[in-house]
Amino acid sequence: MPKDILVVDDDKDILFTIKQILNIRDQVVFTANSGSACIHRIQQGFHGILLIDIMMPEMDGWDTIREINRQGLINNVEIVVITAQGTHQPGKMHGLEPFIIDYIPKPFNIDTIRNVISRLNQE
Repeated sequence: MPKDILVVDDDKDILFTIKQILNIRDQVVFTANSGSACIHRIQQGFHGILLIDIMMPEMDGWDTIREINRQGLINNVEIVVITAQGTHQPGKMHGLEPFIIDYIPKPFNIDTIRNVISRLNQE
């Protein structure tokens, strides 16, 4: 059975696009437009794959991941970072490396997202 997916991005077009890409083969896809909305969804019982953008206002992706860990919710999610900034940001991601399973660079393509999700669904 496919794992549920939570897509977190402040860009509604990105949320819509990723949801359309993944909304196939019984894949349940939730969306959140901020770090705080993401945390709330996980607090409400979400378990699954978290696709999270890094560049968001107020609480960026790194801070969101840090807060998920601080609240003891990190075991509920498999984190895939979506970023246009590159994968190596030592100052920002300090200590978060063990929690991140994969990176999807922006601009992304459909096959990349589908392949990452397919691989995680098989684990």
